[in-house]
Amino acid sequence: MRHLNAHRKLGRTSEHRMSMLRNLATSLINARDERIVTTVPKAKELRPFVERVITLAKRAGALTGDDANIQSLHLRRQAAGFFHAGNSRRGESAARGRKQAEIPRTAGVLALKRLFDELGKRYADRPGGYTRIIRLGRRDGDNAELAIIELVDNAREAAEASSKKAKTAGAGKKKSAKTAGKGETTGAETTKKEGRGGRRSKKTEQTAGEQETE
Repeated sequence: MRHLNAHRKLGRTSEHRMSMLRNLATSLINARDERIVTTVPKAKELRPFVERVITLAKRAGALTGDDANIQSLHLRRQAAGFFHAGNSRRGESAARGRKQAEIPRTAGVLALKRLFDELGKRYADRPGGYTRIIRLGRRDGDNAELAIIELVDNAREAAEASSKKAKTAGAGKKKSAKTAGKGETTGAETTKKEGRGGRRSKKTEQTAGEQETE
């Protein structure tokens, strides 16, 4: 029987596996292109892990009422468990009030901030499916199957969509200009034909008058 066998062990202990998933989630959220390259089993395990924490950020953005701040803080603390904790010495130095150089925040704290400030608002109207897995083939050496896991609706996709819209709009303008030019050319041709017909009629009238005089 396969009870409690919902996830892959990935050849690691529970502590090692959770630490690895936290690192992968931090790298994915903080990545400039919002994508990372890893193996297919790791990507499949990371997908529900990241989407669960994005759902928490989306819930925090949709809160209303008097206790919205309290509930948002609760959701933020729950989401903090999906990343590595920040610097413990940061709070101690602030409490002591010593004039020391500010300790930089860790990547997990930055990922949590970006998650609630940006990603929660981006996926506010999306019911789910915040990530995408693209297979790349097998790696040289150990023959492991690689894949790209990325966040959907990222900046690159938005830029591509805007460029496509601009191209379609430009193509539509060119087509309208061509049709207008064709209409002008047909009008000019008809006027030329009419003018030619008028000259011929004048010549025929002159020849007819000369024949009558003779």
